[in-house]
Amino acid sequence: MADQIKLSATIRSEFGKGAARRARRSGLIPAVLYGHGTEPKHLALPSHETFLAVKGHANALINLDIEGGEQLALAKDIQRDPVRRTIEHIDFVVVRKGERVTVDIPVHVEGESAPGTIHQLEQQTLTITVPATSIPEQIVISVEGLEDGAQVRVADIPRPEGATIDADDETIVVLISTPRAEEEEEETEAAEGEAPAAAPAAEESEGSEEA
Repeated sequence: MADQIKLSATIRSEFGKGAARRARRSGLIPAVLYGHGTEPKHLALPSHETFLAVKGHANALINLDIEGGEQLALAKDIQRDPVRRTIEHIDFVVVRKGERVTVDIPVHVEGESAPGTIHQLEQQTLTITVPATSIPEQIVISVEGLEDGAQVRVADIPRPEGATIDADDETIVVLISTPRAEEEEEETEAAEGEAPAAAPAAEESEGSEEA
């Protein structure tokens, strides 16, 4: 479940790329808060605290303290520098108490399948609809002891409390299989060993017939 993290925010009065660069040089992250028919609010957040708040959690639930007034918000879009991975800008969506939201949650596999088998993750994320105050950081699927050919489908996944998974129940999420490469190599070598040997070339007769 997502923790509610509190961040202090100030209202921005300057806009544009130049203003955004100045804010970042001052240790602040430009952000915008919108939703539920409210007027968008342009904010500035402390860089380090914000980085820690959303680190490893794409759906961070934040309690924004905006110059004395509090507002619960969901980090909806986090823009990062492609090289340094620092946060360039964040879009926040207003969240009301008791509201349900639709978000993409990463799938995490734990446990060991049967000896000699591997697991293949068919769905990296799953879209779920869940109370905004109960967003899980990940959906955990155990493959402990599963045999070759086993499939974990959406229908097999325990739902987080109050959540629904927005996918067909028959959608395969994890597949268990036995690697075939070594077996195929052995079969190829066996087939080559069983191939009939080439017939020896006819020996030439020694000498020639006398006249």
